Amino acid sequence: MKDKEARVKYIRALERFLGSCISALKNENFDYNLFVKRAEKSLKTLQKVEAISLDSRYTNALQNYANLVAQSIANKENDPQEIHKRLTKEANLLEKEKYQGGYKKEKHKAQGFNDGY
Repeated sequence: MKDKEARVKYIRALERFLGSCISALKNENFDYNLFVKRAEKSLKTLQKVEAISLDSRYTNALQNYANLVAQSIANKENDPQEIHKRLTKEANLLEKEKYQGGYKKEKHKAQGFNDGY
């Protein structure tokens, strides 16, 4: 039971980190320095949680995103605009991955109905 608890806790921490990054990246008054401070703070809280090996594509993508953010803010030579664009794109792809398996309602269902009479 402890294993499952730790897993859920780690996934929640990763999702909180993603949410924090997304809200900072999608802010219309994006400030790179503010983003770096926020991401560093979020990374510190993420590192407090024990890392668990994850199996699904989405959770692995969450881990990879956290690593990408950490590398991006550690590497000072890169252009902030380029980092902003890349991290926003990756975050959007992550959200798309999360909701990919969701339910899709069939449109105009009644039009295709033919009972043969």
